[in-house]
Amino acid sequence: MQRVNFDDELEKLLERDPRFTRDAYHFMREALDHTQKTMGKPHKDEVRHVTGQQLLGGIKDYALAQYGPMTMTVLEEWGIHRCEDFGEIVFNMVEANLLAKTEKDTRDDFKGGYEFAAAFRHPFLPISRRMARQPRKDVV
Repeated sequence: MQRVNFDDELEKLLERDPRFTRDAYHFMREALDHTQKTMGKPHKDEVRHVTGQQLLGGIKDYALAQYGPMTMTVLEEWGIHRCEDFGEIVFNMVEANLLAKTEKDTRDDFKGGYEFAAAFRHPFLPISRRMARQPRKDVV
């Protein structure tokens, strides 16, 4: 089996679908690696599979750790505006044989994952603004 060259396949992918930048695809590969590492070591001979929801969580954690308060700005610069865009990137990579999927994996796995402002801006708001945005529990 011939090994796929990531950069060569990425060039072809970018020509077919210019919605997302090269950096978006490199980020996705790094975020997937991060997600797999946080899941622990697989058992012997086990192939580590990450679901769409698991990957969304890993992407969020990795992005916030890498880019902090600039996360949403960076993602938007790369053409990423919602969780569904992460799914598009993943499945573009699957179609280019840069990632693998199971029979159960679909683009729909990335729908409605989280709201970008809540995920990427809210953690950096001053505490007083974060508290003001949360519903009060003592109000009936």
